[in-house]
Amino acid sequence: MSTFLDYLTVLAVAALLFAPALHGAARERLTDRQLRAAQRLRAAQQEPQVVRDGHRREEARPRTPRVAVRHAPGR
Repeated sequence: MSTFLDYLTVLAVAALLFAPALHGAARERLTDRQLRAAQRLRAAQQEPQVVRDGHRREEARPRTPRVAVRHAPGR
C-alpha cells in the first residue's frame, strides 16, 4: 500500500507542476485561433469587389496627405 501512495503522491505533484503550463498552452492556442480568424476576416473585407459587369475593380489606395514644402526666403 505504501508503494501505491508513493506513486499517487508523485502523480499529484507532477499534475500540480504541469497544470499551469498546460493551461497556458491551451489559452495560447485559443488566442492564436482568434488572431487567425480575425486576419482571415480582415483579408476578406479588403478583397476587391466585383462590379456589375463582372470585372474586378481596383480599390482606391488610401491617399497620403501631401504637404506643401515652403522654402525660407533667400534660399
